[in-house]
Amino acid sequence: MSEFLPGLEGVAATKSAISFIDGEKGLLSYRGYSLETLAENSTFEETTLLLLQGELPTAKELSDFTKQLRSQYRIKYHIREMMRHFPSTGHPMDMLQTAVSSLGMFYPGNECLTGADTCGDLQYVRNMTVNIIASMAPLVAMWQHMRTGYDPIEPREDLSVAENLLYMFTGKEADPLMAKIMDVCLVLHAEHTLNASTFSALVSGSTLATPYSVISSAIGTLSGPLHGGANSRVVEMLKEIGSADNAEKWIDNALANKEVIWGMGHREYKVKDPRATILHKLVSELIEDRGSSLDTTFETAMKVEEICEDRLGHKGVYPNVDFYSGILYAEMGIPADQFTALFAVARSAGWLAHWREQISDNRIYRPTQIYTGSDLRDYVSLADRTS
Repeated sequence: MSEFLPGLEGVAATKSAISFIDGEKGLLSYRGYSLETLAENSTFEETTLLLLQGELPTAKELSDFTKQLRSQYRIKYHIREMMRHFPSTGHPMDMLQTAVSSLGMFYPGNECLTGADTCGDLQYVRNMTVNIIASMAPLVAMWQHMRTGYDPIEPREDLSVAENLLYMFTGKEADPLMAKIMDVCLVLHAEHTLNASTFSALVSGSTLATPYSVISSAIGTLSGPLHGGANSRVVEMLKEIGSADNAEKWIDNALANKEVIWGMGHREYKVKDPRATILHKLVSELIEDRGSSLDTTFETAMKVEEICEDRLGHKGVYPNVDFYSGILYAEMGIPADQFTALFAVARSAGWLAHWREQISDNRIYRPTQIYTGSDLRDYVSLADRTS
């Protein structure tokens, strides 16, 4: 009889060479390279190619990939027209899931997934991968303008993914520090082993669904507040706390009432999330660069972290990636409801790396269950049933 483990905790559902976590030491690596090393030295484009093909690219490989990526920033007219009819109150994640799903109707190339065998056409896999990654950031930025009644800003092929994302949001070129911070944020969010949304992508991919459907499925999973939706909740929580002086009372009340403290704790980490450590440093650099004293929100966040370490550190509960990412996005002028969509822009790289790994040696997912219902019984006619 199978053992039931809620949430499949600790169950090995696949083999992967893409990323690795040591939760006890607070280590995360992509293809054997530490996250700290990549955040310091790499770019989102290079990190994406590393995740996809397994090795750091040569200069020519990176140049060719970057050119192909930038050439596909533009979104087809019919998709833009479809987006114009979405409700202006629609959540960015609902928009993104719908728009990405629709890409498959406007871009050709599903023939490799129609047979019993997985697709061995590497060019097909590359083209689908590039098209999706290139489209994600423009779709998110376009929606920011379209939902307020304005035409979207056209992308620029001379800009990186991070630079173009900020440009399409604001209509102005981002200053170098902001562009670098956004690029690092994309690197940090690009991959994180077999999380809920990646598992969703694997299950969809194992059926040989199109890559657009695979990523749409992953986006839907990421949208939940227990996964990617937590970063916007952190900013709301910090605003509710109001100031560092209020933090201790607020945290103690929340713990007494068994309420969620957003951005705290992670299933994998027993120490501070390494991504949170890097983001914490980025917030400090931004404030130092601007020559200002501590921002109220950041000051409150640091106080919350200090108090939670005192109250919860013995349980292995420390800040996760969501705790500081929302503060940085808010500083960039990005609305809170777009935070999770930015998460999806970055995570598309990891999702597609796992999709490629899945279809290279595919077997459809079909887990079992433990049945808790009635034993086999006879049908009772309607006339003979009593209330």
